[in-house]
Order: sequence, then structure tokens, then C-alpha cells
Amino acid sequence: MSAAKDTDGVITLDGRSLTIDDVAAVATNGARVVLADGARPGIAASRALIERIAAGDEPVYGVNTGVGELANQIISPADIETLQLNLIRSHAVGVGDPLDRSVVRAVLLLRANALAKGFSGVRPELIEMLCDLLNGDITPYIPSQGSVGASGDLAPLAHLALVLVGEGECLVDGKPVASATILAGAGIEPITLAAKEGLALINGTQVMAALGCLLVAQAISLIKSAQIAGAMSLEALRGTDKVFDEKIHATRPHPGQVRCAANMRRIVVGSGIIASHTDCTKIQDAYTLRCIPQVYGAVMDTLAYVEEVMAVEINSATDNPLVFADEGEVISCGNFHGEPLAFATDFLGIALAEIANIIERTIDRLVSPHLSGLPPFLVSKSGLNSGFMISQYTAAALVSENKVLAHPASVDSIPTSAGQEDHVSMGTISALHAQQILRNVQHVIAIELLCAAQGIDYHDAPCGEGTAAAHEVIRTHVSHLDDDRALYRDIETVRDLLASGEIVSAVEQRIGPLD
Repeated sequence: MSAAKDTDGVITLDGRSLTIDDVAAVATNGARVVLADGARPGIAASRALIERIAAGDEPVYGVNTGVGELANQIISPADIETLQLNLIRSHAVGVGDPLDRSVVRAVLLLRANALAKGFSGVRPELIEMLCDLLNGDITPYIPSQGSVGASGDLAPLAHLALVLVGEGECLVDGKPVASATILAGAGIEPITLAAKEGLALINGTQVMAALGCLLVAQAISLIKSAQIAGAMSLEALRGTDKVFDEKIHATRPHPGQVRCAANMRRIVVGSGIIASHTDCTKIQDAYTLRCIPQVYGAVMDTLAYVEEVMAVEINSATDNPLVFADEGEVISCGNFHGEPLAFATDFLGIALAEIANIIERTIDRLVSPHLSGLPPFLVSKSGLNSGFMISQYTAAALVSENKVLAHPASVDSIPTSAGQEDHVSMGTISALHAQQILRNVQHVIAIELLCAAQGIDYHDAPCGEGTAAAHEVIRTHVSHLDDDRALYRDIETVRDLLASGEIVSAVEQRIGPLD
């Protein structure tokens, strides 16, 4: 149980204790959230300072001034509320397909948690309204494109904020519906934004952080699935498990490499297929089999780094300016800049793309009779049947797409706001690319699992304990390919098994948790 979660499974937001598991629980499983009582004094103190400033003559950025290049424009007290509403309206310029429901829920959660830290100067009722949207399963319509990751995710967060004031749209059954209608149906009154609250809602990294957290949660399962698929391919291709020997990896003890080798040993333990080829004439396996711990271990280490970055970010204050009530200061800063997340999600996209790179070569080896020793393209009556021939083409296409998507978005910067925001991170683009790469990798792993399961079917000896569990799940849902059929359904079926975690769960129930 995380520090932010009570015994009833309700996640309490205090700005300090949120975990990536909590984000996944709210985003995908509908966990409820509340604002922590302990966070309220800090929120109240920062709000009191903002109200004193708004009532005075001292110019403070975004409270009684314009924003960006317009920061020198002083706003009269009578226009402060209008300024905050105008900020939301003017910044809501996103385009493209809407973000997935789970991502939007994560954004709502992270925005509420950041404001709960007490450095943003907002009223508690604003945070409570964000919680009400989550608990009422209300999903703002947030277009996925338009953020450069400079002052955070300005455009997408503005679309979220529109819903709070009763404007914009919400997603209902995948369709946009006027938010005023949805709020009225839920008995929620739109809020009138007070001094600084509009700016506090749109300054932040919550979209790229939400994407990053969900990517981490999915990638943890993905790399386990890749190891299971690799173990099945090892058996189908009659490889050796000696390359997973603990002594080897103790001589180069990168943490991920050591962990992966240990997982592989456990997945194939008791394999009759591997044992039956112990004394074969083959000197060594190809890199795709021999170097699984070195490649997947590096992916695991990359994932650990990204997880650490996200764990810090989701409990950080990324607003501007920040309100330090104890010192009586409001300080303009750059905590909204997305560079840490841009680097991390770029790196994660590169690492995930490498999973597909090595797997595509394994698939090619499985379907090539002169490399596999198995029937051509893994099907009897080849020639009449093409078997898994074209599945390798699909994997190759996805790998090629990944190579384009893996180009780091963070190396680009286009100045905005008339040069005031003269360096931007492109972090949300990095995260969206990594999200698409992950989806592509899921399909490539699904193709490997189908091919490996087909190859295993041609062996008489039994599988290892872990590979047997995976093979049983696959064969429960997809039959052996005797004659050609449209394989796209099989690919999607196995991809869904991966995404749901069913294959990993079956293996872990048999051999214990994978590290």
C-alpha cells in the first residue's frame, strides 16, 4: 500500500506521497481520490498570500500581470478574474485526436496532487473539483497535439481547465459532449477562477508526466512479456540456456542484466526441449538468443531510470510563479520546463524500440527453415500454405516505424511567445512517440509469441515451467496453424493477452514473480 492510500483503497492527495502505482490505479482502475486534511493548511496559507497581493499594487506575474511576452502589462483588480478565464480560453488551442481516457484521468490526478503541495496559491475547492471529476468518471476532452513542453503542457491543460469553468467538452463513449451538460448532470457547479488560478491550472508538466507514468506501468509488464517470448523462441529454436549462467553475469553486473538472466533461468527451468539438444553440434546461438540478458537488461535499467524521474515529478511543484507562504514570497521560476521528462521518455522510446529490433530478427529466424530447422514459415504443406511468412513483414514494418518515432524530440526547440520562451522541451511529443512505440512493440511481441508457440508445437519434449504456462494460455485462445487463415485476428488476440497481463500472470503463478 502506498503512503497516499488508505485502508479502503482511497488515494489521499497531499502532494508528497503519490506513487506510479497510484497513478495507474486511478487512471485505469477507477480508484477514488480525496484531498488530504493535512495539506489544507499549506494550501490556505499560499492562497492567503495571493489574495493579499491581488488586493495590492505590487505587480506579480500572472496574478495582476499578463503572461509570457505580455508580463509587463499590468491588470487592474477589477479584471483579475477575467484575466484568469481569458488565459484558459486563449490557451485552449489543441488539435488532433483526444488523449485516451486513462491518460486524461492521470492528468487530472497529477494536476490535483501538484496543487495540493501548497505552492500554487489556489483555493482548496479548485482541487476538490478536480477530485470530483475523477470520482464522477468525468473525462475532459483534451486534444493530444499542441504542447511544446515549455511552460509545461499549456494547451492540453487549458482544455482540461475549460471543463472546470463549464466550457469545452468531455468525452462520453468516445464522443465530445458539452461540459456544461455533463457537469449539470453530475450536480457539479462550474467554478469561477480567482486570482492566479487559471495560470496555476495550465502551468505544469502533468500531460507528459501522465503519459510517462502509464508508460512505465505498461513497460514493466512489456519487458516481462518480452523475456517470456524470448524463452519460448529459445526452445523453439533449440537454443542453450547456458548463456544465462549466473557466473557469466557476475562478471558484468549491470543490475538489469543480472535480473534478466535470473528471470530467464527460471522461465525455462525443467525444459525438456533444451535438455534434449544439450549435446548437439551447434557451437553457439545467434545474438538474438545469446544476448537477451544484455539487451533486455539494458532496457530494464533504462526503465528503472525513467521510473525514478517520474516518481520525483509526480510529487513536484511545477507551477509558475511558486508561492512560498512562510517567507511571504512569490517567485517566478522554470519548474514547468519539461526537459527531465523529455529526456526520460525519449530514452524510454529508444529502449522499447530495441525490444522490437531484436525480436524481429528472432521472428525471421523462426520462419526461415535454413536457420530454424523447422518447417518453412512454421507450417506444414508449405507452398500451398504461406504460414507466418507475412507476419514477419508486419514486424519489420513496425520496427521501421519505431526507428522514426525513436528520434529524440527533445533535441528540437522552437522559441515561442515572441522569444520570451526561447527554449522548449517538446516533452509531450517525446511521450506520445514512446506511447506509439510501446503499442507497436506489443504487436511485435505478439507475433513472436505466435511463431514461438507454433515452433514449440513441432517438438516432442516438454517446455520449461514458465514457457509451458505461456504456451498453454496462447493455445487456449489461438489454435495451432495447420492451414492458412487470416492471422490478424490471432495477432490482436495475443496482443490483448499481453496488454491485460494474462500471459505474465500465468507464468508468475507457475514460477513466482519475475524480477
